[in-house]
Amino acid sequence: MNPDSPSTRFRNSDIPWIEKIRADWRTVRFGSVFSESKRKNSGLRERNLLSLSYGRIVRRSIDSSDGLLPESFETYQIVRDGDLVFRFTDLQNDQKSLRSGLVRQTGIITSAYVAATPAEVEPRFAAYLMRSYDTTKVFYGMGSGVRQSLKYSDLARVPILMPPRVEQTQIADFLDRETARIDTLIEKQEKLIETLGERRAALITEIATKGLGTFNRRTARSPFLGDVPSGWGESRLGLEMRINAGQVDPTLPPWSEMVLVAPNHIESGTGRMLGRETAAEQGAESGKYVVAPGQLMYSKIRPALNKVALAEEDCLCSADMYAMSPISSELSVRYALYYMLSQPIHAYASTISSRVKMPKVNREELSAAPFLKPPLTEQIEIADFLDEKTSTIDVLIGKARELVDLARERRFALITAAVTGQIDVTEDADG
Repeated sequence: MNPDSPSTRFRNSDIPWIEKIRADWRTVRFGSVFSESKRKNSGLRERNLLSLSYGRIVRRSIDSSDGLLPESFETYQIVRDGDLVFRFTDLQNDQKSLRSGLVRQTGIITSAYVAATPAEVEPRFAAYLMRSYDTTKVFYGMGSGVRQSLKYSDLARVPILMPPRVEQTQIADFLDRETARIDTLIEKQEKLIETLGERRAALITEIATKGLGTFNRRTARSPFLGDVPSGWGESRLGLEMRINAGQVDPTLPPWSEMVLVAPNHIESGTGRMLGRETAAEQGAESGKYVVAPGQLMYSKIRPALNKVALAEEDCLCSADMYAMSPISSELSVRYALYYMLSQPIHAYASTISSRVKMPKVNREELSAAPFLKPPLTEQIEIADFLDEKTSTIDVLIGKARELVDLARERRFALITAAVTGQIDVTEDADG
């Protein structure tokens, strides 16, 4: 795989986002080697429901109530093994999603997606080429309309590379093999992250609800608490924490000086905020609520995700979150954070939200959540202990995530290099 091999010759590309291509490769329009799939699922001929998830076509239960489902699956389109599927909606606002996938089985998929059937191209090579276009942001900026979307007629005009057919197969075989190795590494690291996260959650629950030492047990009145240490108070969340309505405080700094925190910028089950940006960077001037330093932010949407975090500076959060603060000085907000991350709150919120179609906990329901209140000195000891222990676990999780990120970058770079001819996989195939 030597790009400088005498047998490898390059010429200038006529594709704007590719500088040079192999001299024996052609460029064609997507529509010349693909046709739009227009197979309607009339009469419910197919019931194998598929979805595009993280760049892969996955099966879903057609009988599941999760997510938004149509009144009839007759409106869906039939796709077959070898088809490519694209999600070209909302290009302007979402530039992180993987928007293409290769179909490996006959099934049905929403007609909101663009589906294309190959005619004169190796489907796996085309899928890898489209993944390269996807990850190098080729599709963004091509869309039209308020929410920036593409139709098949737009995709049909996109120029694509066409190596000789035998080389397309060699490239696809090479990438199948090499990406599988990378995927195995990623899977191992993600399993490690999951295991560490479970250990972290179990530690928080154990210490936040049982304390640091041995204790005399007594049975709590709440079914969510089980046995609790004697000397700890049993209360309700609304009696210990103010759950604010999210009114704007004019004494706080201007919007542009605040940090914007959206619900998906709080890492589930960790108590940590991620991806913070100033309101000016997000262009947020309204529709957000003020959270002061020392307050907790709790997401009332999908409470099973356990999204709660401590604000360390002036923040703006969405209307889908509650800002909470201790009512008295006898409650440590750091202990309250860890308790909110523990199993009793998680179990209570999950039970409440399971009664409605859209998982959500309102303020009255949250106020009624069971709350354990140790003496203040114990609260501080618990918070200090968990700060130290969770930080150690977080370092390990952070290193594993770095490896995952590097592996994914390597995967994307390898795909792009192979499908654009920057590495010669024919030598690898011959070897």
